[in-house]
Amino acid sequence: MTNQTTEQSASQFATRIVASLSEVGQTAWDELLGLQADANPFLSFTFLHALHESGSASEKAGWQPQYITLWNQAGQLAAALPLYVKYHSYGEYVFDWAWADAYQRNGLEYYPKLLSAIPFTPVTGGRLLARDATARAALIKVLQSLRRDTQTSSTHILYPPAEQAEALQQAGFMLRSGVQFHWLNPGYRDFDEFLATLERKKRKNIVAERRKVAEAGVRLRRVRGVDATEADWVFFNRCYAHTYAEHRSTPYLNLDFFLRIGAGMPHNILLIVAERDGRPIASSLLIHTGQTLYGRYWGALEFVPCLHFETAYYQPLEFCIEQKIACFEGGAQGEHKMARGFLPQKTWSAHWLAHPGFADAVANFLEQEADGIDSYMDELNDRNPFRPAPP
Repeated sequence: MTNQTTEQSASQFATRIVASLSEVGQTAWDELLGLQADANPFLSFTFLHALHESGSASEKAGWQPQYITLWNQAGQLAAALPLYVKYHSYGEYVFDWAWADAYQRNGLEYYPKLLSAIPFTPVTGGRLLARDATARAALIKVLQSLRRDTQTSSTHILYPPAEQAEALQQAGFMLRSGVQFHWLNPGYRDFDEFLATLERKKRKNIVAERRKVAEAGVRLRRVRGVDATEADWVFFNRCYAHTYAEHRSTPYLNLDFFLRIGAGMPHNILLIVAERDGRPIASSLLIHTGQTLYGRYWGALEFVPCLHFETAYYQPLEFCIEQKIACFEGGAQGEHKMARGFLPQKTWSAHWLAHPGFADAVANFLEQEADGIDSYMDELNDRNPFRPAPP
């Protein structure tokens, strides 16, 4: 599409930059989301609005919402982009701290920057939400204009699907690849059938880890979101905050956020609670659809060997098998997931830097990094945890 054609397509829409999703409304937002092939619960009005209204991702926390919305002549929301003016790089999982440091060492300001992402959520999903290709092209054009108008240093779109990453590359963005680990369910009848597909050593290790948890007197309870009580959420938040404190860090999310998603999207939520001697001691939170389970957060009030694996991996895997869920996305990083049947998957991000010299330097870095990611993927695939298929 030529620049002239893109300008014409952009002029078909009314542009509104909104600081709150309440300016869009849940009906309009979720209607647009329902048209996307690459939507997920983290893009829903409920999840995003809860992040903002709870203060977890707010201007005070360094996440200033600046959502781009395009409206057609019929008054419909035609396209939208979750977008923030960011004053730091926390909670992103695509690390650009070295870029920010290089700017600072050369007397330049890296922050604020523009960031399209789901805060604290390294999950691939649509970023360029649009009714059609024309609206999507116009959305990219408005994004480019907004960066110029705000005079921010750069624009970053994290975890777009591959086809949107390609569209951004065609618009002048630089692509960066990364690696996550996902578990795929071909239709296992039960957990034992899954175990039988693994190499002998890995199978034995999983059995031993689960036995340690059982022998410690721990029992696991799965709580569907529709059944979760306020007490369940208060306990989960205690576990979540305690684990951050153990790592001398501050939690990104708060109880208000958890209560909001618990009330607003209960059919997408699974809590797993570990109990010993009738007392809850640990909990994990997962989000799911009928096709995908997303591992999000976990925390414990006391240490039990292998409890993390049981609460954050093995119980969710059993849930996937029982519910016939095809994929379990285990979250960011973590080669240790491979020993539990997870396989490497490539992820994408797109970046545009205003400073020509730094843009060239980052482009060279990304080219070298991409070669390293490809080699890393080859190495990981050589360590496939599954038994060879019979001839």
